Amino acid sequence: MQISNQPLSKQFSQFVKNNNFTNMIDALEYFAVFGGTDFKINPKYSLETTIENYILNKYKYLRNDINQIVNGNEQYPSILAALVLGDRRTNSAFRRINISFDDGIDLVDELCKLNILKLEKSLQNMSNIEDQYVVSERLLFVNPFVRFWFAFVSPIFQGIRDGKYEEFWTNFNNRKQEFIHMIFEQLSHELIKEELGIKNIYQIGRYWDDDISIDLLVKTKDNKHIAGAISYANGKCKKSLLTALKQSCKDAKIDIDQFILFGKNGFSSELKSQKGDELKLFTVKSLKGLV
Repeated sequence: MQISNQPLSKQFSQFVKNNNFTNMIDALEYFAVFGGTDFKINPKYSLETTIENYILNKYKYLRNDINQIVNGNEQYPSILAALVLGDRRTNSAFRRINISFDDGIDLVDELCKLNILKLEKSLQNMSNIEDQYVVSERLLFVNPFVRFWFAFVSPIFQGIRDGKYEEFWTNFNNRKQEFIHMIFEQLSHELIKEELGIKNIYQIGRYWDDDISIDLLVKTKDNKHIAGAISYANGKCKKSLLTALKQSCKDAKIDIDQFILFGKNGFSSELKSQKGDELKLFTVKSLKGLV
């Protein structure tokens, strides 16, 4: 198995082309699991069947490949699982595995050098809140398959190794939507880079503190501020999503010129009627722009 460390947009584009996906929701869901690998996927088979055939039944072979990726370090799996199962903050992950901050940061630095993780900082500099405290950094996985492995396979490897998959399927089905949401969020960022042109962007990322979270923030080189919210819920997005985003920006004291919403299955008529220069709407189908 080959693991890609290319930018996520390139991994997604190659995955869709190599496996002949035409439905972007299917492409996204399979990519969240198999993205960044050289597996040849047949979209005609269900995601569950493909996971069982390509991953669970071949656990012993894939384990060796993963061990090579993490250089056989016994501490890496625990911190990687803590990151993907938590809120991605460094401090939270260190508490989860009961490790000191200094030791944890050393591990994170090593994993970043191995191109398994990359650090992300909250765009607090875009806020006008006075005397703002600096929040903990968060971490992103470079490769979707590696993220999937440490979310669902590594923590319960004994059962999978022994051919007992019940716990895996319970965990996966309970967390599937939340798990895919993060990949949708990352790809939405990549799509906005394509839409605006990376040369026109001064900053792009997320904002978070202990009380506020904003999925997407952009500052363009002409000093335009854009904020976005991303939903992977099955129903159509309603006006409440936009209302909550506006409130978060107000609470963070960030003046916004344009709002962007990303929704899995489209938007209510009320939201569509507000679409214009100040509000842009994108769905999963929009990810074709990355292919």
